[in-house]
Amino acid sequence: MLSYGLSASSIKEKIIKREISAQEVVEDLFERIRIKDDLVKAYLYLDKEGALLKAKEIDEKLSSGGQLGILAGIPVAIKDNICTSGMKTTCASRILENFIPPYDAFVVKRMKEEDAIIIGKTNLDEFAMGSSNENSAFQITRNPWNTDCIPGGSGGGSAAAVTADMAFMALGSDTGGSVRQPSAICGNVGCKPTYGRVSRYGLVAFASSLDQIGSITKDVYDAALLLQVVSGHDGCDSTSANVAVPDYLAGIDSINDNLKIGVPKEFFGDGLNQEIKNSVTNALEIYKNNGAELVDLSLPHCGYAVATYYIIATAEASSNLARYDGVRYGHRSQLSEDNIIDMYSRVRAEGFGSEVKRRILLGNYVLSAGFYEAYYLKASKVRNLIKSDFEEAFKKVDCIISPTCPSPAFKIGEKTTDPLEMYLSDIYTIPANLVGIPGISIPCGFTATGLPIGMQIMGKHFEEKKILKIAKFFENETDFHLKKPELR
Repeated sequence: MLSYGLSASSIKEKIIKREISAQEVVEDLFERIRIKDDLVKAYLYLDKEGALLKAKEIDEKLSSGGQLGILAGIPVAIKDNICTSGMKTTCASRILENFIPPYDAFVVKRMKEEDAIIIGKTNLDEFAMGSSNENSAFQITRNPWNTDCIPGGSGGGSAAAVTADMAFMALGSDTGGSVRQPSAICGNVGCKPTYGRVSRYGLVAFASSLDQIGSITKDVYDAALLLQVVSGHDGCDSTSANVAVPDYLAGIDSINDNLKIGVPKEFFGDGLNQEIKNSVTNALEIYKNNGAELVDLSLPHCGYAVATYYIIATAEASSNLARYDGVRYGHRSQLSEDNIIDMYSRVRAEGFGSEVKRRILLGNYVLSAGFYEAYYLKASKVRNLIKSDFEEAFKKVDCIISPTCPSPAFKIGEKTTDPLEMYLSDIYTIPANLVGIPGISIPCGFTATGLPIGMQIMGKHFEEKKILKIAKFFENETDFHLKKPELR
C-alpha cells in the first residue's frame, strides 16, 4: 500500500485503525526517498534503522493496547540546525560537518514523547543564512515543481521533502521567513509561531531575538497538530513565554462572522509579481464573498524592514557564531599554526561559507566602536516603529493578509551574484520576525508555468489559533493544497 501521499493526520488514523502498520509506513517512505531524493536532494542525513525501531515500538504499543501519543507513527523530518541526540546536526556547514549533539532540542524531545518517528535531517542554507538553499556547504536542494528552480530558504530541504512526499511533516526555523518563504515556493503550509511560543532550546542560534522554530506541513490541520505538540513553556529557554497553550484543533473549521482582514498597501506595490498579486487578490475576494470585511491599511515603516533586519540579524549572528573557533568542537584546521589567532583565522576561513562570512563581517561592522549608534541602535529604534505600526493595525483588524513572497521560485544560480536582490526575497516575511507575531503561509494559486504561490496571514501575539482558523477556512474553500508535482 502506497502511503506517502497522505497527510500526517490521515496516516496516523490509518495506523490507529490497523489498516497499515507504522513499520510499513516507514518502509514505504524510505523507498520513496531512495527513488526521489537523488533528484531533489532534500536530506543531509537519514536514520532508517532508528525510524524502523521507533515504528516497531509503536506497532507493539498499539497491539498491546498501550497509550499512543498524538503524533503516533507520523514520520517527521527535522531541519539540520535543530539538535538531535546521536544524529548529526551540521547546520549545512563544514565547521560542524561531524558534530553530533549529546541532547535533543525541546521540540524534538516533545515529538518523540508523542510517538513521532524522526526520519532524518534536511538541507538548509548554511546556518540558516539564505533565501534559496544555494548556500549549503554540501548540496543544493531543488524545487519538486521544477528541479531547475530553488525551493526557497533557508529551510528549502524541509519544504522540498514535504512537497515531494518524502516526509509527512517537517520542522524548520524562521528568522526572517525561513519557514514561510520556502513553504510558499514549494506549495506547503508554513507556520511561524509567536516569538516565545515554542522553545528555542536546541536550535542553533542565528539571531536570537528573531529566531523561532516553526512547522512545514501538507495542510493547515497538520500545522495545528504539530504546533499543539511543540508549543509551551520551557525553563531551559529564557525567552520561552509562560503563556497557556490553547487547543489549536478545537473549532478549527469555524471563523468569526465579523472577520476583519487588513490589507496593507505597502505589501502590494512595486516589485510584486503580477501573478502573485492576482492570486492573493482573488483569495481576498473569497473571504469577502463569505462575509469578511477587507480593511485597507498602511504600515508605513515596513519599507525599512529589510534594512533593519539585516543590521539586527547580522549583529546577533556575529556574536552567536563567535563560538565556532575549532577549540571545543567542530572543524579544526589541519594546517600548522604559529599562534591562537592564526588557528582561529584558519578554522573560520575554512569552515564558513561566503554568505556566513559576509554576515559576520557586516555584524561586526555595525557593532564596532563609532558605528554602533549609527547602525545597530538606529535599527533597534526603527524596529520599535514597525512594532507600533502593527499594534495600531491590529486595533482595527483580526488579521493581516499579504503575499508571502514577491516572486515565485527563480532558477538556481539566477541571484547568487547579487546578495541584495536575494535579500529582497524575504521582504514580506521579515516584518513578522521583527515584531514577534505569528504568521502562516498557505497555497493560494499557481503561476502560468505551474509554480506555487503562497499567501501570508499574520495575527496578534499568541493568536496562532485565530490565524490557523482563518487559514483553514480558505483551505476548505479551495484545492490548491491538494495539487502535487509530477516529480520525474
